[in-house]
Amino acid sequence: MTFASENRDKRAANVKSAPFDTGLTLIRTAAGRVSAINGWMGNAFKSWMPTGLYARALLIMIVPMVVLQSVVAFVFMERHWNTVTRHLSAAVVSDIAALIDVYKSYPQDKDRSLIRRIAQQRLGLVVDFLPAGDMPPPGPKPFFSLLDQTLSVQLGRQIAKPFWIDTVGRSNLVEIRVQLDDAVMRVFALRSAAYASNSEIFLFWMVGTSSILLIVAVLFLRNQIRPILRLADAAESFGKGREAPNFRPRGAREVRRAANAFLEMKSRIERSIEQRTAMLAGVSHDLRTILTRFKLELALIGDSPEVDAMRKDVDEMSGMLEDYLAFARGDSGEQAQPTDMTLALEELRSDAERNGHAATVAFHGLPVVTVKPAAFKRCLANLVSNAARHADAISITGLRDHRYLTVTVDDDGPGIPLNMREEVFKPFLRLDDARNQDEGGTGLGLAIARDIARSHGGDITLGDSPMGGLRAAVRIPV
Repeated sequence: MTFASENRDKRAANVKSAPFDTGLTLIRTAAGRVSAINGWMGNAFKSWMPTGLYARALLIMIVPMVVLQSVVAFVFMERHWNTVTRHLSAAVVSDIAALIDVYKSYPQDKDRSLIRRIAQQRLGLVVDFLPAGDMPPPGPKPFFSLLDQTLSVQLGRQIAKPFWIDTVGRSNLVEIRVQLDDAVMRVFALRSAAYASNSEIFLFWMVGTSSILLIVAVLFLRNQIRPILRLADAAESFGKGREAPNFRPRGAREVRRAANAFLEMKSRIERSIEQRTAMLAGVSHDLRTILTRFKLELALIGDSPEVDAMRKDVDEMSGMLEDYLAFARGDSGEQAQPTDMTLALEELRSDAERNGHAATVAFHGLPVVTVKPAAFKRCLANLVSNAARHADAISITGLRDHRYLTVTVDDDGPGIPLNMREEVFKPFLRLDDARNQDEGGTGLGLAIARDIARSHGGDITLGDSPMGGLRAAVRIPV
């Protein structure tokens, strides 16, 4: 009995907990759907938002102003314009109803002169009576028929007789016809007596003043955004290795602070580069002096197989020293200037052909690009010499569009394995075992080339060449 009762208690607990678990599952599902919808709406909203600071600042100013003006206009239309129009229309219809009562109460006024006089002198209405007959067909309705609707409601509520109104035909008058027992009363009333006609003036002043304020705000905003844009241009030029000679801190305090920080950072970087260059120049001078002394001593010793081997080692050491100094020095000290890339690529082709390699050159687009000429030529020369060291045929292609200059160097050599295409840019790394055992270098050619490309704000990537070998692509912003 004890075991059975325990089973019953467990089943009862499971039955009680089942609705709770189902509710939790439904809540989690609904929360997941709400989160997905929220993410989708957020992405859609971001896609419609402008990306520029100037456009976003304008949006921050315009949206609250438009919302405020819309709310004010709606409240004005709903609370003032509509209300005043209803009261004015009700007053005009009340006057017409009073005239109808007078018409019925004084049948002795055969020519209706009394009603016409009272209507014109006391009520500002022009009244005449037409023979009994059918009403004219309904006329065209105005686009914004507030007066038409209000008069129709008031005529049906206060007079409760067949009527016909025309609020379109005459610009400053409203025509109302009411079917009586033996005639048709035609009433002409001023539009201003039944309609709040000064509302357009309010809207005009509201839109006009808002436009003036918006124009003033846009002018001030442009003056505030311009220093930020100049700071961005100066930073971009510095990243490309170019100077911004006319840049100086301007604008608000925060923008000036950012500009001063950028100038201080630029000065520290340039000072560090100058110190490193001066140190390397001293080291280079000392080491070259020692190597020159070695060469003189070897020249005095005479010719022998041992001396020739030592001369070869000294020459190799001189070449390695030049590569190390070029890598450490980078392209500092050289100023960027417009350069004809077609001539530079032709020089590379001539050098490759003089070394016994088949080379072709093609360039597309405007050839003049602002770069550091000697440094960028060294970058491309390192790529071409790397291709010439391991291939027989070389193809050099240049392409310049409105944003980038791209130079590709293709070869028909053995290429570089995919997993090593980033490793080869590390200094002193050589892949001679994978490519050519008889040729080698210091392992700095690609590292120097990438360093120069990045100093221009670009980069170098390696890929498969249509010629079957390696493709090295240099892309820098123009």
